[in-house]
Formats: sequence, C-alpha cells, structure tokens
Amino acid sequence: MKQLRTHLDEDTFLSLVQEAQERDQYHLFALYQEEVMVALVGFKPMITLYYGRFVWVSDLVTTTDQRSNGYGAKLLHYVEEWAKKHNYPSIALSSGLQRTEAHRFYEENMDFDRVSYVFRKLV
Repeated sequence: MKQLRTHLDEDTFLSLVQEAQERDQYHLFALYQEEVMVALVGFKPMITLYYGRFVWVSDLVTTTDQRSNGYGAKLLHYVEEWAKKHNYPSIALSSGLQRTEAHRFYEENMDFDRVSYVFRKLV
C-alpha cells in the first residue's frame, strides 16, 4: 500500500483502515505470490442517489515489479463477485489524472466506463 499511498506512515494507515472498517464496512484484501504480497484492493459498499447501490474501490495497487501479471484484474474480479453476492450491481473508482496506464487498464481490460471527474477541495 505504501507504493500507492506514499503520504501515509504505518500508524496513520492502520488507524485509517480500522476506522474505515468500523464506520464504512471497508474491506482490504491482499493477493500473494509464493508467500509474498504482490497486490492489494480496498473497497466499501456505498449507496448514493447517483449510482444507487454500488461498491467503491478506494485502493488498488500491485507492486511495481509485479505489474502486468494479472494481479489487479484478479482483485477486481474478486470485488465484482463480492458485489454480486451482496446485491451491489455496479463498481466505481477514481484514478489520478496522471495514471494513463491505469486508465487504459480499467477501460480496455476491465470494461469500466469513464463517467465523471472527481473534484476535491481542502478545507
């Protein structure tokens, strides 16, 4: 996760995961290859008026030396199955504007549609 969320130290990461699990039903799953963690996905079920019931993928990362080995796809397929099993008919995520390779992966390999921009304001 440190490769994706470079701004977090371990204590902050653990605190945020615990709070998200308690408040938001956040799920965090890892994929291992020969006992070495190679990819992570974090997601939570949500309900909004725009999407209705859906699963929000908050975090998805594969270690830099293991990318293009299908691990991200495996984790997203797992999220899809979890969503179906729990009656959430869609999955959504956001991706940084600079992450063009990730965008291509989501659209071409995983059949995601680009439907909006995400805006943020610090207060």
